[in-house]
Amino acid sequence: MFTNNQMRQHQKFTAAEQQIFSLGRILQTLREEDNAEVLIEKTISYIKEQFDYSLIWIALYDRLNHILFGKGGATPDSNYDNSYFQQRVVLSPGDLLEQVVIQQRPMGVADLRMEKRAEGWQEIATKFDIQGTIMLPIRHKDRCLGVLLLGSKRWGYLIGSEAKAQLMIVVGELAAALFQLEIDLQNKQTKKPDEVLLRLLEKLRTLATLEQRLESVVSATHQFIAPTRTNVYWFSPQERSFWRRISTQFFNLGKVSNQQKAKTALTVEDLSDFYYALSANQLVWIGDGRSSLKSYSTKNLLKRLDARSLLVAPILWQKNLLGFLAVEGKEPRIWTEVDKNFVKGAAGLISLVSLTENMESTIQQIQEDAYLKSQIVEGIYNDEDIELVLHNCAVKVLNRLAANRFLLLSFDRELYKYNFFFQNQLSNRRHLKFGLEELKEVDAKLLERSTQAVSVENLEEDLRFFNWRSSLLEAGLRSILVSNCTPQDNNDAILIIGSENNRSWTTLEKELVKTVAQQVGVIFRQWQLYQQTQNQQKIWHTFGQSLRVLETVEDSKSGEGEHLAESLVLEQIATILNCPLTLLLSWNTGDEFAQIIPGTVANNHFKVIAETTIPLQNDILISSALKVEGLVSINASELPESTREWLCGTGIGEILLIALRTRQEHEPTGVILMADYPHRQWSPEILDAVETLVNQLAWFSRQKQFTQFACAKNEELQQLNWYKHRTFENVRQNTVTLLSQIHDLGIPDDEITLTRYQQLLRQLDNTVASSTALLKLEQSQLVFHKETLPIASLLKGSLKGINKLLKQHKLWVGVHGLGQKLEGEDSYIDDSFISNSQIIVSGDIRKIELIVSELLIAACHRSQDGGRIDIWCRRLEPQTLEVSITDNGTINPELLEELQQDAFPDLLTQSKQEHLPIKQLLICKKLIQQLQGQLDFYQLPDARVVSRLLLPIEE
Repeated sequence: MFTNNQMRQHQKFTAAEQQIFSLGRILQTLREEDNAEVLIEKTISYIKEQFDYSLIWIALYDRLNHILFGKGGATPDSNYDNSYFQQRVVLSPGDLLEQVVIQQRPMGVADLRMEKRAEGWQEIATKFDIQGTIMLPIRHKDRCLGVLLLGSKRWGYLIGSEAKAQLMIVVGELAAALFQLEIDLQNKQTKKPDEVLLRLLEKLRTLATLEQRLESVVSATHQFIAPTRTNVYWFSPQERSFWRRISTQFFNLGKVSNQQKAKTALTVEDLSDFYYALSANQLVWIGDGRSSLKSYSTKNLLKRLDARSLLVAPILWQKNLLGFLAVEGKEPRIWTEVDKNFVKGAAGLISLVSLTENMESTIQQIQEDAYLKSQIVEGIYNDEDIELVLHNCAVKVLNRLAANRFLLLSFDRELYKYNFFFQNQLSNRRHLKFGLEELKEVDAKLLERSTQAVSVENLEEDLRFFNWRSSLLEAGLRSILVSNCTPQDNNDAILIIGSENNRSWTTLEKELVKTVAQQVGVIFRQWQLYQQTQNQQKIWHTFGQSLRVLETVEDSKSGEGEHLAESLVLEQIATILNCPLTLLLSWNTGDEFAQIIPGTVANNHFKVIAETTIPLQNDILISSALKVEGLVSINASELPESTREWLCGTGIGEILLIALRTRQEHEPTGVILMADYPHRQWSPEILDAVETLVNQLAWFSRQKQFTQFACAKNEELQQLNWYKHRTFENVRQNTVTLLSQIHDLGIPDDEITLTRYQQLLRQLDNTVASSTALLKLEQSQLVFHKETLPIASLLKGSLKGINKLLKQHKLWVGVHGLGQKLEGEDSYIDDSFISNSQIIVSGDIRKIELIVSELLIAACHRSQDGGRIDIWCRRLEPQTLEVSITDNGTINPELLEELQQDAFPDLLTQSKQEHLPIKQLLICKKLIQQLQGQLDFYQLPDARVVSRLLLPIEE
């Protein structure tokens, strides 16, 4: 027998099991049922049976119109009119149902009777006393398919976890079933254009004529899309118009007459946007307020075709527009992707079947074009007369293309414009006399990238080659083919084929012109090479003459013709540049004014007053030339009145200037001026040659100055060396004589005199020994010795040598970093504290001591009387000692800049700081580098001058 407790456990298990069985049955029903109404009815029955909800409502969501369509529900009153559950609910922003649909998450209401965001449900909630309500989205894969509304008479909307899980499983399965039904319905309703096109392709194979094939395509398209009418329009390139060839309204009418063509023609001028879209292989669609064209073009096109909706696909073959397939409707219509794809595929079939119509004429045209190309090539290699070859080529091309002008342009790099290298036209047309501007960058890139000639069908509408448009239109041209003649990326030669009518150009014609242009480019390249050879021979001949002139002037010993070389080189420059004026503004180092040395003055239009002296400081020509390295160009309109007073030729327009110097850091000795008429430009090759000639003249001038300077300096140094050597020799002889006399006197009697006597003897011996070594070992070059000395002793020796100079200027010197020197001591030299230093300097001690003395002497000369000089010593590395000498003196910034450079100034340029010890300090800087040290000069922010010396030391 079961106890009461066991009975209760058995009853609970049976209820849970029953729920699972019910859930299984509803899930199986939802998976197997294929009727949406039955699915919703079964779901409502299950929820009513398993859950305690008084109000149940299920609605499906129309996402296109944002509307909920009621599909059924349940209330406590079985006699209640359920038509309310079939209502259509338009969702509005802020409604709870709209939030459930958009956010796709459940929403709860504690009391539906009081909820204003659920408009329309308060009445039924009041009627059946519905309070707590839950609104669940019926969603599948982030797509909302509908809404489930559940209301109870209890307040609040919380639901138990088990019931919630059970409910969500059922709702999810319902959503999956509804989604699959929708997909199946779409698949049944979707058209299958691929099958129709395949059947159409099979049918086209059996038809004999092009007209029959076109009719089959039009008929199939009309049947598949079901528009008001379907038409095929054909394109006439010469007339630039479309004429209706096939229409569903006019089948079996036979060949279309010219009168009918004109009546149904659509001109490109009226429908330019439509034409360019088709040429770019774009679908054109218009329907239900939407269009792929601009509003004006859309309105015009619909008016011409008498339609309110339109779908057009271009018929293309090898980028040539043959026509278009048009599907037209009398009423607005939204074109689906299926419609667009079918029309595009049908137009593609037409382009394939249309090949047979013109196959023979196309093959013949290709053969004729090949023969034409071979004739041009044969003319290039067999005829030496370039003019005749180009004439024969132009005649053949113009006849083939039915064009009016054959224009070959060459780019003039001096004038930066295109000139007509060759032109041919109809017999009743005149030669063109104008030039064309340089190509815009976008047009130049277009020609470089294009594999065929670039076509402009209407110059008045097309923006390509815009800066040529006005000139070509004035010449009567309306349509052109343009191709570059050189394979390089430069567009030096361009071929233009022009027509006086607006017309279209086929792919064959574009490819033919591109090939002809490349063949003509060979002729042009031959002419260019010939011209370059002539120019190079001219330049090399000028170089040879210039060198011979300089050699002749250099070898000449007479004083006649001081500026003969300059004048002759100026004449050579004028020959190369082919310019009417060359001159030289010349000066010597230290001059304030430049003089004018004429070279070439061709006529009175380039008059120059040569007697004028030009101030170096404020002349615009000289300052402009000295600012840059190389040639600089100036327009005569930029010159001030002071310059125009001596450069007064009325023909002077463009001016070239270049400084006469060998390097940028060297002092210039003149400026060469070259002038020509306004707007004159020169090629880079010619300018390079001019720079080379000027460089030759500059080196010649510098060599002449250097030779004169070196000769004078060499004579001066020889005299100085002789004087120094003789002086040291006399000193040595006198010292030897004195020592001999002292030795002859014997030893003094008293001890004090004896000690002093011996000290003098030792000092004299040391002097003689040092001077002897100097004269014997260092007559022509320095000799370095390896010695060591404590830094304290080295500084003592250096300070001792300038003691008299320090007393003269009342300068105070302090040494820091070697002992315990206290600040504030008044002695101008205090060396008692440095005797304990153990730092040993390694190197040629005598030379290092002289360098330190030279630095101190320079600091003394910079400092004011009563000032101070500080010597700071510190050890940087195990084998490096830093000695910094600082002073409060003033130093010229230009002197400091020269000292900071690691090179001597130009020997031909006198230092601007000649009165300052720059040469001695630079010698010290070079000398200390040879001693494995370093010397730098700089200025601190507080204006103190620092001479920083790095010395090698021993451990």
